[in-house]
Amino acid sequence: MKKFNIRKVLDGLTAVSSPSPSPQSGAKENDFIIPETIQSEHFQLCKTVRHGFPYQPSSMAFDPVQKILAIGTQSGALRLFGRPGVECYCQHESGAAVIQLQFLINEGALVSALADDSVHLWNLRQKRPAVLHSLKFNRERITFCHLPFQSKWLYIGTERGNIHIVNVESFTLSGYTIMWNKAIELSSKAHPGPVVHISDNPMDEGKLIIGFESGIVVLWDLKSKKADYRYTYDEAIHSVAWHHEGKQFICSHSDGTLTIWNIKSPAKPAQTITPHGKQPKDGKKPEPCKPILKVEYKTTRAGEPYMILSGGLSYDTVGRRPCLTVMHGKSTAVLEMDYPIVDFLTLCETPYPNDFQEPYAVVVLLEKDLVVIDLAQNGYPIFENPYPLTIHESPVTCCEYVADCPVDLIPALYSVGSRQKRQGYSKKEWPVSGGNWGQGTQSYPEIIITGHADGSVKFWDASAIMLQVLYKLKTAKVFEKARSKEEKPSTEIVDEDPFAIQLMSWCPDSRMLCVAGVSAHVIIYRFSKQEITTEVVQLLEVRLQYELNDLDSPEGGGYQTPAPPTPSTSPSPQTSGPQTHHSTSSNSSDGIRDNVPCLKVRNSPLKQSPGYQVELVVQLVWVSGEPPQQISSLAINSSYGLVVFGNTNGLAVVDYLQKTVLLNLSTVELYGSNDPYQRQPRSPRKSRQPSGGLCDINEGSATSEDRCKSPTSVLMSNHQQFYNGGGRGARMSRKLSLPTELKPDLVLLSVCPPRGAVPLDNRDNSFSRSRSSSVTSIDKEAREAITSFYFCETYSRKTDSTLTPALWVGTSLGTVLSISLSMPPAGEQRLLQPVIVSPSGTLIRLKGSIIRMAFLDATGSLLPPASELWYEPNAPANGEERERGRKRRPVSVSPSTSQELNEHQYAVVCSEKQAKVIALPSQNCIFKHNITETSFVLRADVVQSGSGICLTCFCANGHIMTLSLPGLRPLLDVNYLPLTDMRIARTFCFTNLGQAMYLCSPTEIQRITYSQDVCENLQEMLGELFTPVETPEAPNRGFFKGLFGGGAQSLDREELFGESGAGKASRSLAQHIPGPGGIEGMKGAASGIVGDLARARIALDERGQKLSEVEEKTAAMMASADSFSKHAHEMMLKCKDKKWYQF
Repeated sequence: MKKFNIRKVLDGLTAVSSPSPSPQSGAKENDFIIPETIQSEHFQLCKTVRHGFPYQPSSMAFDPVQKILAIGTQSGALRLFGRPGVECYCQHESGAAVIQLQFLINEGALVSALADDSVHLWNLRQKRPAVLHSLKFNRERITFCHLPFQSKWLYIGTERGNIHIVNVESFTLSGYTIMWNKAIELSSKAHPGPVVHISDNPMDEGKLIIGFESGIVVLWDLKSKKADYRYTYDEAIHSVAWHHEGKQFICSHSDGTLTIWNIKSPAKPAQTITPHGKQPKDGKKPEPCKPILKVEYKTTRAGEPYMILSGGLSYDTVGRRPCLTVMHGKSTAVLEMDYPIVDFLTLCETPYPNDFQEPYAVVVLLEKDLVVIDLAQNGYPIFENPYPLTIHESPVTCCEYVADCPVDLIPALYSVGSRQKRQGYSKKEWPVSGGNWGQGTQSYPEIIITGHADGSVKFWDASAIMLQVLYKLKTAKVFEKARSKEEKPSTEIVDEDPFAIQLMSWCPDSRMLCVAGVSAHVIIYRFSKQEITTEVVQLLEVRLQYELNDLDSPEGGGYQTPAPPTPSTSPSPQTSGPQTHHSTSSNSSDGIRDNVPCLKVRNSPLKQSPGYQVELVVQLVWVSGEPPQQISSLAINSSYGLVVFGNTNGLAVVDYLQKTVLLNLSTVELYGSNDPYQRQPRSPRKSRQPSGGLCDINEGSATSEDRCKSPTSVLMSNHQQFYNGGGRGARMSRKLSLPTELKPDLVLLSVCPPRGAVPLDNRDNSFSRSRSSSVTSIDKEAREAITSFYFCETYSRKTDSTLTPALWVGTSLGTVLSISLSMPPAGEQRLLQPVIVSPSGTLIRLKGSIIRMAFLDATGSLLPPASELWYEPNAPANGEERERGRKRRPVSVSPSTSQELNEHQYAVVCSEKQAKVIALPSQNCIFKHNITETSFVLRADVVQSGSGICLTCFCANGHIMTLSLPGLRPLLDVNYLPLTDMRIARTFCFTNLGQAMYLCSPTEIQRITYSQDVCENLQEMLGELFTPVETPEAPNRGFFKGLFGGGAQSLDREELFGESGAGKASRSLAQHIPGPGGIEGMKGAASGIVGDLARARIALDERGQKLSEVEEKTAAMMASADSFSKHAHEMMLKCKDKKWYQF
């Protein structure tokens, strides 16, 4: 266990410590040792699990015996799904698109064909599937693969029209090849096009049907190596399917027709159907439709066969959604889908192609969803999808991740969320039910919260590497919605998604939630289990602006104090009608928008279901034609009843219990007279418009009366406006556009003057640091954004001897400022007396924008912000529950140490360049670490990790680092991601106990761990995909079929395709590459070397025991054999001389 002596550090690191530490704070004050239990061997980085819908899916396969579903994507990813909670992610190294997947049914293996003309064999009999063999084709492009059930010979069709055969066991090519010019008629001069389909006759394995794109279908006899029949149609073919008796097949064509052929009648199709074509009366051909991309033909014992197809709609259905058509007997059902269909599969009771298929469900893979349709129920209802595939229902705009949260949270969220479920799903069990859950020992609750572009917030249960949606909150319900583009208010500052969530602050103990949206609005929510109707939504409007007045005339055109508003005498905020904007907002004839918010809060009663219920809406307003700047930082504290938010102009502190604005200051005013920057005045304007209706809440002149409004001032109406400062900010004419899918190439301007423009700038979860036209060269230095907050009980001044509530504020120029809070007594007084808020100056300076702050006590333990425990807010006012609930969780301060020592606390401050640990109250910097010189930190968190706490950082160059606390020793530094895109920068979160997450695509969450313990236990926690299952019995051929033939004909493929029968294939055609996946957990995928050694030792012990048992058994057998031979010899001697009649 390493120990740090702070006195030695202070003596030896004068160059590193903050400017001019006081000399007397060295010896006695810090003469004690803080033990650090956490070491570098406690850290290891590895991916744990990926959740969500596979991004850009391209192919799909299903194992009907194992009941596992596989989905391949355009980026070479492979997602495997078993029963809910069993899923797995793999990646092809090349990253090429997966064009086709084929299970080796009930063998625990999967073949994938890629767009780079490679074929791979995956072993699914291990928890982390791996490639056993690969085959890379050099001269031909792969277009279609087919692996017959219970066969080891894989047919591969190519763009040139040839078919090659691969032995799946050894992954070598057979010498047997079907060349296109042998398959088609010799008289045909045209090339038939690529192979689009291969399958063997269900009743005769020796007959292969080959579909060419041009419209030619060939029935090939494998034994005689020639074509039996050729079927030609003048429209291109997209897919082919057999009837299970092997006498008919069906083709789908590019003109929206289906042709059904009898195999022995190649002249013309037995039947031609145009499912969606209008049939003309005069007997002409129906008008052409869109291509039918795929058809499946499935039979049932009891009734008519099913024909299921995608595409084929008529061309006049413009704007119609993609459809799946189910034709059963005379009925045709057209099922509309939300997204284009990528592929579909019919799930059948039998894996044998020569038996009645008995289809029971259809899995439809869409571009952004997975739908399973129940064929057995009337109306074809869909199954309720148990996988967490709706992360991207609306694009994710921000995330939070909380591990080890209160145990009652997940059940509470689940109980209110379960009422939100849709009705009308199929009553049957989810049909993808293979695999087994892992045997994880990880038991702490974890919650992921995602904010979305449509204003929704989703809570997910993320415990034990699973993910399940708990509850969904729609924040847009608070606002009036424009029905059409014409109705859109001209005050909106974003072109689309005006309700998008930008920041979230959540207190798990009190369950208070605060969200900031892209339209410069903040909504505060309380959690309740009871339904209520809110007559009037409480609203505060804040005029937050940045204005440096002309230096020569500070009093000139700037601040004017209006007459105080007259309070109305309405008894409660609920009963007063909503105030209209005409009294204060000046939308004058010249069109300058002033004192108007971006969105309109609804004025009709709002029914609020159990769950999160709106407590207060705070909106920033336009200032003299200037739109409000987007909110860049946000924090809520349930113990104090305060919310604080900031942007590039300044910050506002809101008391959500009394519904008042306590403080509204520009960043410059926070510094008071100690502003370290020489700020230039804004560009001088010829004419300054007098700004009527503004009250000055400047730090120097404002009285506590101005700053702290009592509840009576709320009674005047349910909105209140607080204004700060004079004229208008810089002109900003264009609207800010918000990227809904967080485009990776998005370039944001930095707020740090030295760095100009950087490719990615997250800045504590702000959506876009949209300085755009409002930061000009002359005032780049002056424009200082508020980037982080921390509520704490601390020493705000060097002379303090007691802890007092405070708010620490971090800015984009690397300054940490303090605001002291004077709280009234709890209970009734808290609602009547004002909270006194007073800025108390600068504390610390760091390089780069401040990202994270935290506090440690004298022993080096983490001090969480004070919080209140949850209580039911809608319980009766004198109810027991309310009294029981309003208990605060105090901040722990160990008295023994704080009496002995002068340094009672340590503040940890991390900027995008460096980290510092500050001793309080002396404000000396005792540790400092430069995190990065060439890059910058995107996300930093102070987290509990096993036995200690550490600072975790994620940099823009893809490095993940952990630093010990308070010593700031580097413990881990891994170059995890070579290139960070905007989405990852926006959504990366660290949390306690070694967990972290980010959005790796618009639809998927990737979870990682930086804990050695979790890495070692991961193998046990992962589910198993393969489970030993008996293959169903083959269908009975029946007496007559066996007697007269006509049953399924088998074929000795080994004799036909093996080296003895077909010879060797050309070496230059394809190259065999052995895969890395022979041994489970290769590359130390998470099992850990110690575990492997222990397992090997146990295996050896067991082997030794078995060998000794075998030896004993062998010895016993030898002894009994010996005695047997003796007995036999004695018998022989006895009977030797006897005659036969003497026996």
